[in-house]
Formats: sequence, structure tokens, C-alpha cells
Amino acid sequence: MAQKWIRSLLNLRAFPEKTSSVKLLQTHVSFLLITDHYVYKIKKPVNFGFLDFTTMDRRRFYCQEEVRLNRRLCPDIYLGVVEIRKTRSGIFIDGEGRIVDYAVKMKRLPEERMLHVLLRENNVSEMDMRRIAATIADFHRAAERNPETDSYGSLDSIIYNWEENFHQLQEFVGISISGCQLQFLKSWVSSFIDQNRHLFLERTEKGFIRECDGDIHSENICLTDTVCIFDCIEFNKRFRCCDTAADLAFLLMDLDYNRKSYLGDVLLDEYLLQTGDKGLTALIDFYKTYRAVVRGKVESFKLQEPEIPAGEKELAGQRASLYFHLARGYQLRQRLKPTLFITCGLMGSGKSSLTKALALELGLETTVSDAIRKEIAESAKDRSDYGEGIYSQSWTDATYKELLIRSEHALAAGNSIIVDATFRRRSDRLAFRLVAEKLGVDFVIISLSCPDQITKKRLMQRDKDPLALSDGRWDLFHRQKSEFQPLEENEGKTIPIDSSAPLLDNIDHLLGKLELIQCA
Repeated sequence: MAQKWIRSLLNLRAFPEKTSSVKLLQTHVSFLLITDHYVYKIKKPVNFGFLDFTTMDRRRFYCQEEVRLNRRLCPDIYLGVVEIRKTRSGIFIDGEGRIVDYAVKMKRLPEERMLHVLLRENNVSEMDMRRIAATIADFHRAAERNPETDSYGSLDSIIYNWEENFHQLQEFVGISISGCQLQFLKSWVSSFIDQNRHLFLERTEKGFIRECDGDIHSENICLTDTVCIFDCIEFNKRFRCCDTAADLAFLLMDLDYNRKSYLGDVLLDEYLLQTGDKGLTALIDFYKTYRAVVRGKVESFKLQEPEIPAGEKELAGQRASLYFHLARGYQLRQRLKPTLFITCGLMGSGKSSLTKALALELGLETTVSDAIRKEIAESAKDRSDYGEGIYSQSWTDATYKELLIRSEHALAAGNSIIVDATFRRRSDRLAFRLVAEKLGVDFVIISLSCPDQITKKRLMQRDKDPLALSDGRWDLFHRQKSEFQPLEENEGKTIPIDSSAPLLDNIDHLLGKLELIQCA
């Protein structure tokens, strides 16, 4: 389907109802036309093996399936399938002319009530999660179960799904997933299945393989007067029919990805209360790993889409990489001793990128100097010269004091934490090491560096970003560099990182130094 053909539907007159605007969005499998009150979803003529929309008959059938299946959880939102017709005067929804395709017509849901938006705004309560859990539990109890659905819970089917994912990820090695990550996941999955075959058989015998949703995550949930869970998997029964634990695991994984694991704990507790399904806990990390891999794969597919702009592809690649970090992390974090990590490096050395990836993989709490400094100073952007404004010595001292307090609280609660800060002074590094020694936890310094020309490029790009948290600028860099106190051998376990190397390789290197993984 040509992009030009789709763009003809940006004409306001193309729709059967009046609208003041129309916006075009797209995923790797669909075009979405959003009007004032409705959404029209048109399937792309693509074939990914597990999904085949290459003929108009197939697209019509799966449009009908999408409406039928999604009415289970959103009965009032899915209005039906509409025809796209071509006339001498253009392309229109319904009306006269030759049918050129089909679309699913939906009521437009309020974007401000979408769960992913509410999560970003920290506006989700425990009661919201309990409502969602109860909705999913009711759905799972009513979901169809028969010999065909049971077959999708077999070990052969589970292994096939994993092998398909691993095969499709091979072309993204070194791009969104490292070879070490992929090999680790392959080995872990094989070992887990071999050691837990009885658990999978029990799930089928006890009736937990159902015709589920298959795609429950925060972007597919809207919290209005009722909980609306939309956009289920309609294109492949193999992905829809699964263990109810696997269905729930998608949202649990998504909450972990969004650094809201505490809400996932509430969701899981309420679901267990509603269903009494205690057996799912033994498999929940297995299925969360699976969901993270699938999500990373889907984001990676976007890298191949010619219609998607370069900027969106870059973001998709970053998201994919983080999902793969999370997938491996469900196993690695069980091996990690309580640890206080601190970064050490100049502005622009890549501290925040590494912190984000490592924290997601190992389930670490994080505290960031740029955020803490502005929080205690009640300040936003600060264009002061080096050592002035909120970057004066007194504000810096206050910032590190607060970072230390928060680190001690996290460690005392039994949680590992990573502190994202420059740590240019030995005295600050010593203070954190002494806290780690007092609490009996490991202390690790992650020392980052890269060539000045790369730092300059990063800082110049960051300076153009109005949303960037850091105020670091190239014109301040050399003054900070001149004041930086080099690390000494007796300061603690130090892992040097050349941040000019790919982030994927650096994370693997760091985890290897921590003896959590072994790369071939």
C-alpha cells in the first residue's frame, strides 16, 4: 500500500462524519487515522511470517476478527468494519465507488486517560491497578478453553514461539541486541524449560490455557469510568491463545519497563486474590522475559520500515535495546549482591545512558544528581557559568548530601542503587564508599571516559534539547576537566568504560566484570 494512497485520506471530506482534523500515525503493521471522535485502523499489506495481511481478503477477515475479539473487553468501542472506496474525486470511507481496502472503525478514547500517559505523569493509584487486575481476572475466567486452546500451552508450542523469536532477532544482533544477550537468553530459556516441564503440563491440566488477549500493556489500556483494554492480537491465534500467566505478564513487564514495579506488585496481588491462581508465580518471570523479548523484537522491526522517519527509528532502536536489557535482567538481578554503584566521569561521558540501561537490567534504584540538584534548588534550566548559580560549591555539597541520604535509605531497605553523578572529588567518592562499608554492601565505581571530540558532539546536541535534564555545555567542559580528581587504586572496585564504544558492548563488559555473565 503506497504512502501516497494513505495520505489521500488526510482530506477532511474523506470521512462520513464531520471532523475538524485528521492525524495519521503508523505502527509496523497498521495505519491509524485519528479524527475528532473516531479512529480508523487500516492494515498494512505486510507479511512477517507470523502475520500475513498481503491480500485484501485477508485484511477484511482480520478486520472482522479484530472487532469480534476486542468486543470481549471493549464492547462499546469497536463499531465495526468499514469499506474504503475510490471514486473519480478521491478516496473515501464508505459511500460509492470501487472498494480498495477495509478499516476497523473505533470510538476515539481520551488520550489523557491512557495508562501509559498516566504512568508518565505519576498519576496512577493502587486502586487503578486493582480495577485493572479485576477486569483481567474476569476476562480470563470467561475466556474460551477447549482442546485447541490447550494445544497452545504444550511444550512444543512454547518452544516454537521462543525459537521463532530468536531466529527473527538474529538480524538485529549488534543493532538492538548484543550477541551475548541473545546467547544468554537462548541458554536460559532452554535450561528453564528442561527443569520445569511439569509446571507447564500442570498449567494445561488445570485449565489455564485460554483464548486470551495477547497484548495487554499500558498503551492498550484506557481508564475511564470502566477499564477499557483494547487492540488484542487478532492476526495469529497462536499468540492469543496462551497461559493466563503469560497474558498478565505483559502488563507486569510493561510496568517494570516504566520503572513502576511497585504498581505491578499491587496488580499481581489483586489478580491472585481475584483468581486464587497461586501457581502462576513460578512462571511469571519466564513469561515476563518472553514479553520483553517480543516487545523488543517489535520495536526492532520498526528499524526496517521505510515509512518511519529516521528520528522515530532511532527512538525505536533505543526502546528495543532497553527491552532486551530488561529481558536478561529478570535472571541477572537474582545473582546480584546488594551493591552501591556510583558513576564517575565528566559531563557528556555517557553516564546517564549507561545508568538507565544498567538500572533496567539489574532492577536497580536510581538517583540522578541533575534531578536532585534542581529538586532541592526548585530550579529548571540554569545557564549560569561554571561553579555559579545552582552549580556553586554550596549547591553541589547539598546535592551530594541528598544523594548520599537517598542511597543509604535504599541500601538499608535491601535494594541495590546506582548514583548518576560526576563524582569529580575524591571526598565525595569516599563518603559513598564508607556508607557501603557501614552497611556491608558491595561498592562499585563505574568510571566513564571518551575522546573530547565525541564529548563535544554530545554536548552540542544536548544543548539544543529543551527537555534535557543536564545543563552541561561544551564551553564549561574544560573547566570541569581541569578540576577533576583522578581515581586512585585504593578507592574501591573500579570498572573502566570507554563510552565511545557501543552501549550494548559496554553493558556486557560491565556485567562480565561483575561476574554475572560470561560472553563467548
